[in-house]
Amino acid sequence: MAAPVKRSVTIGGHRTSVSLEDAFWRELKEMARRRDTTLSSLVARVDSRRPADVGLATALRLYVLAELRQMLAARDAAD
Repeated sequence: MAAPVKRSVTIGGHRTSVSLEDAFWRELKEMARRRDTTLSSLVARVDSRRPADVGLATALRLYVLAELRQMLAARDAAD
């Protein structure tokens, strides 16, 4: 386990910093690659859909979790 890593991303033309564990950063990058988009675009999409009372780092973690669960469910349904 490693401590969260702070990285800068651009959302709507503004730079912001987000602290996430490396595993989440890696998965977000892979999700962006699979969608043929940039990490910044994916983060902006999550940011635009999160409730005002949920922090961006939390929203990104929950997004990764939901996407991985969906992928597993689809894989299990195909088996």
